[in-house]
Amino acid sequence: MFRKVLVAIDGSEPANRALQEALDDAVGRDTDVHAVYVVESGLFSSLPMDNTLEIIYSVLQKEGEDILKSARKKADEVGVSLTTHLRQGHAGSQIISLAEELGADRIFLGSYGKSGVDRLLLGSVTEYVVRNSPITTTVVRS
Repeated sequence: MFRKVLVAIDGSEPANRALQEALDDAVGRDTDVHAVYVVESGLFSSLPMDNTLEIIYSVLQKEGEDILKSARKKADEVGVSLTTHLRQGHAGSQIISLAEELGADRIFLGSYGKSGVDRLLLGSVTEYVVRNSPITTTVVRS
């Protein structure tokens, strides 16, 4: 049995299914569930910072806050306590880093995210976490 799990969410269908699976596993158990949304700030690193990029970043941050709020609502509906985290940086690195900080013993991820990376293959963030994380990782397909 897993005591502390982290689920990475981005609003995509596979991520929503990963959240649902993590919550289903936690119902009736003494499991701490954490959800993380990562604003992929690396996408902007080579661009000059101006008002446009600040607006884009604030939109992505607001989207993350909304997605985390929705996740908390789903957790409340099934009686599971959920702690949310909003991070910025390289998504794969941030997911692994947070899981290690929390002492998580399982990570849930969707098979691909909202970028729609070739759906026959794992998404790049999921692949990164699977390859680099020392923590048991469950990949949930849509």
